[in-house]
Amino acid sequence: MDQLPDKGRVLCEGHIESVTFVPADRTAEFSALLADADAGGPGMGPGRRSAPRLRVVWLGRRRVPGIEAGAVLRVEGMLARGKDLPTIFNPRYEILSREENE
Repeated sequence: MDQLPDKGRVLCEGHIESVTFVPADRTAEFSALLADADAGGPGMGPGRRSAPRLRVVWLGRRRVPGIEAGAVLRVEGMLARGKDLPTIFNPRYEILSREENE
């Protein structure tokens, strides 16, 4: 966690550990927990930070296509420090790979 700044724009890569759906009677929000893909090993170029654990939240959405457990993402956005985990709201994202269920 000490690799992430307290606030500001960040670019992180990691895999989706879990996703959270909210009940239909609550305000639409879709969130995922992004875990460190490779502990800062190969593939972490300049300007990229390893994401030991980071919450990404899409407000106003109940689902984001392609965002599922096991997917590897690159996310970019403004980092907010919450009580428990650093969070990026409505990040830009790129799906780098997905686990195939065969």
